[in-house]
Amino acid sequence: MPTPSLAYKIAVLVFLENTAGEQLLMLRAKPPNLGVWSPIGGKLETAHGESPFECAVRETFEETGHTVTANDLHLFALIAEKAYEGQAHWLMFLFRCKKPLPAQPPDIAEGKFGFFTRTRIDSLPLPETDRTALWPIYDRHRDGFVALKADCAPGRAITVEIEEIIHA
Repeated sequence: MPTPSLAYKIAVLVFLENTAGEQLLMLRAKPPNLGVWSPIGGKLETAHGESPFECAVRETFEETGHTVTANDLHLFALIAEKAYEGQAHWLMFLFRCKKPLPAQPPDIAEGKFGFFTRTRIDSLPLPETDRTALWPIYDRHRDGFVALKADCAPGRAITVEIEEIIHA
């Protein structure tokens, strides 16, 4: 089956944790991922030439109020998602923030926040690509780097292929 002609969106996800090592997730109040828990993030402001690191710094502050710099971030993955939810192709940069959050951020229009142990995350309602790809990627590569591609076309199982790995 040929891949549909869809727009390409470029975004970041930022994996944040508190001093206890619990992960910050947002229960999304808007699409994409409405009604499920996911890391914070957002689309690059491509019209302004924003870099993925600049976007991660901006989104972290806008969504949590937590001030970070590019030096506080580690780019641990790049994933190209083909036909996500049949709506768009996504190029996503995944960052791990090395600067812990001091407290849970207040809820925002995008959704509400919660801190969860990594074990508890597996029992939460998550986007299917997060469950099958993003969290396992985080577990294995958060201190290194991995580039992947995923076929997320509706009506078939999500497939993920590793294109490059750099171990920590």
